[in-house]
Parts: sequence; C-alpha cells; structure tokens
Amino acid sequence: MRRLTLPLTPETVASVHAGEAILLSGVIYTARDCAHKRIVAELDRLPFPIKDQIIYYAGPCPAPEGKASGSCGPTTSARMNSFAPALLDAGLGGMIGKGEMSEEVRLALKRNKKIYFAAIGGAGALYGNAIERSECVAYPDLLSEAVYRLTVKDLPVIAAIDAEGNSIYDQKNRS
Repeated sequence: MRRLTLPLTPETVASVHAGEAILLSGVIYTARDCAHKRIVAELDRLPFPIKDQIIYYAGPCPAPEGKASGSCGPTTSARMNSFAPALLDAGLGGMIGKGEMSEEVRLALKRNKKIYFAAIGGAGALYGNAIERSECVAYPDLLSEAVYRLTVKDLPVIAAIDAEGNSIYDQKNRS
C-alpha cells in the first residue's frame, strides 16, 4: 500500500492510478451536503483554504474520551455531484467519499488534474482511529455537517478516479 502526504503535489497526483490503494496522512477537511451549498455560495470568502486541499465527504461523530474523533465514515459522494465541478475549478485538490460520482465530476477531475478517492462504507470506526486532531473551522451551526479540519495518519483509501479520468467504476475496468 502506498503512503502519500497531504497536500498532494501535481506530480504526486499524476503518479496515482485508479485502483491504487493509498494511505493518506496530513490535513483534510470534512464537508457534507449542507456545507457544500454554503461553500459554493461563499467561494470568495471561505474561512478555510480549498486550494489543493482534500474534502472528505463525512461528518465526524463526537470524540470519546482520549480520542481526537469518534466514528467518521464516508457519505455517498453522488450527493455532492452538483457542487464538485465548481470546487475543482476553484482549485480544490480532490475528494474522498463513498461510491460513484457523475460523468461531469469525472471530467472536472480530468480537466483540473485532480483526484477522487473512495473510502469504505461501514468502516467509520476505522477512519475515526486515523484522525489525530479534529477542529471545527466553519459552519458550527450545522453540527456534524460543519466543516472540520482533520489531521489524519494512514487513512486508507482507494484512488477511484485519477487525474486522467480513469475510474474504478468504468465497466471496462471491472472484472
């Protein structure tokens, strides 16, 4: 399994291929549906950076004593299809989520030379254990759907759509 440190450089993104197993370490941001709506509306005045950052489609559960976060599993990525192209065009480095994304998102990833990682649904406790630090950085009124800045170590993902637009979800890539 390949280890990558965030933020990803263009050279690193170009070297990742769809289907590759990755362990991510560094800073990621969480955002779900409600936060995405606000982020797109406020792109020119966001309280956190998006350029070259990774957004994890998740809402972390409260942290048990002695931990940085509770369970933090991925939500369905397709719910962000209408927001992702605008964010990628604005400089977002990529996303982590669960399941397929639209053809429009695949083309935006290819156009911007960015990447989409897939996380495993039902593995929220595993992902929560990879979080070393969690801090709410925007929209606290959204509670678990607020934007959190997470520092992760060895967060396991699969490169689902690479910078060339190759996808693990394409029929031709399925065996």
